[in-house]
Amino acid sequence: MRMVMISVLALAGCAGQVEEPEPRVVRVEVPIPVPCTTEPVAVPAWAADGLRRSDSLEEKVRALLADRRQRQGYEKELLAANEVCR
Repeated sequence: MRMVMISVLALAGCAGQVEEPEPRVVRVEVPIPVPCTTEPVAVPAWAADGLRRSDSLEEKVRALLADRRQRQGYEKELLAANEVCR
């Protein structure tokens, strides 16, 4: 019983010493979405679009190889434009 009385008195003594917390400024960084403004990537005129059925095999292969290189360049432009928005 004696310990309970001591604890109650100790807690009562602490109740009178309430201090106001000191105000402080805290900076919180929050990401804000920003609209991406990049130039649209123009779709090239593909080399294979002009192929005809009557073209020789050599012309078709050359056009398809050129088309492949065009597509690789186009993909690089799209990736670069996408990277700007990150």
